Amino acid sequence: MRSIFKVKPWVALLVICQVLAYSAFVSACKEENKLADETETDASNLKKLTTTISPGGNSWVVNNIEENRITIAETGIHNWTNLNSIIRTYFKSEATGDIHVGLNIKVPSGTSVIRVTVNDQSEELSVSLEEDSTYYVGKFKINNPGYHFIEIQGISKEDTYIGDINGILVGGEAVSDQLTYVSDDFYFGRRGPSVHLSYKVPDGKDVQWFYNEVTVPEGEDAEGSFFMANGFGQGYFGMQVNSENERRVLFSVWSPYDTQDPDDIPEEYKVILLGKGSGVVTGEFGNEGSGGQSYLRYNWQAGSTYRFLLRGEPAVNNSTDFTAYFYAPETEEWQLIASFRRPFTTTYLTNLHSFLENFKTETGFISRSGQYGNQWVYDTVGNWYELTKARFTADATARSGARLDYAGGAESNAFFLKNCGFFSENTLIDTDHGRSANGNIPDIDFAQLEMPSLPDASKYLDKKD
Repeated sequence: MRSIFKVKPWVALLVICQVLAYSAFVSACKEENKLADETETDASNLKKLTTTISPGGNSWVVNNIEENRITIAETGIHNWTNLNSIIRTYFKSEATGDIHVGLNIKVPSGTSVIRVTVNDQSEELSVSLEEDSTYYVGKFKINNPGYHFIEIQGISKEDTYIGDINGILVGGEAVSDQLTYVSDDFYFGRRGPSVHLSYKVPDGKDVQWFYNEVTVPEGEDAEGSFFMANGFGQGYFGMQVNSENERRVLFSVWSPYDTQDPDDIPEEYKVILLGKGSGVVTGEFGNEGSGGQSYLRYNWQAGSTYRFLLRGEPAVNNSTDFTAYFYAPETEEWQLIASFRRPFTTTYLTNLHSFLENFKTETGFISRSGQYGNQWVYDTVGNWYELTKARFTADATARSGARLDYAGGAESNAFFLKNCGFFSENTLIDTDHGRSANGNIPDIDFAQLEMPSLPDASKYLDKKD
């Protein structure tokens, strides 16, 4: 007998098609829901990124100083081609907890994989869009307040450029309170804060000579450092790290004519060169006031103590002569750097100070420090006075709160200054400090110092450097 349950082939095929169609529909719904969930999650994560830190003012290629000139611009990270480059973006947070990180980035061509690290945690991001887009990277942890960095490195690329990063985005509990970074004036922000010591001089004394000693600890002589030892009301005298292969002892005197271009200085306001030591280069300078400049290329060494001696006294025709001498332990003798005559000025040495600055933006992430010890002044009647009190101050970059990596004060019988490097503990600006007196009067035979030869009054500096 025929079974009543026998199904015709076309009916079975129809049932199978309906089942497959339903399965595909269910699968599509699940995939659509998954994409919707991911989109919702991405949107939710992007909302956690509340602050944008500009790479142009806060980022450095830390393992290749020269690459900063190529890769870091005011508008962000560009021309980024080297997979070995390690780029760090610095900020200071007073809070702890979770930090969410994102990147505003585009990849000109192909796909790039980028690793982002905070402390010991890393996440990788694959980017292939040719238009600027914001990507959520991940959640990290900050366990202590202070300076931190977000490290970025290219892992792979399919074309020449890894990517262009226009912004580092952060959010979360760790950056919710008093977040510090450079938001404008990127040039000075990247140079870092400059710090100063203003010395207290006995009242009522005409100071003819100012003596100081500077020691740069080993490892604290970063490129771009200027350890200015003998500053005065009309100029400055100290030593620099100009490049990996060159160091200088620099002495400059400002013209009384206020301009940034030495070509604008009228003849009667020009600083006159009275004489210079062997190997010293002289010229004019601008862009920070203008005047006469001199420098000796000298390979001074970290860990050694160098001595600076400055003379200032009124001269003829309402002018003042300033003369600088440098003593290196390697040569064991005082060398004349230069002597300048400043017109429209009648004074002895005033406003005695020291400072530490970085003049190279590419090294603004590297710490530098100097010890300033055994300061003395010699007056017009032949008395030495030891200077044991100084006021610590800092420049506009520090005072604005853009960079907080600065310190200064006294340690035992010496003063010190420190800046850059993104260290977290700083010194209160406009505070007074005192060092221990050591009674070590400078042993100087003034009669044995090389004296500058006086030129004709019409001989002015005639070249710029």
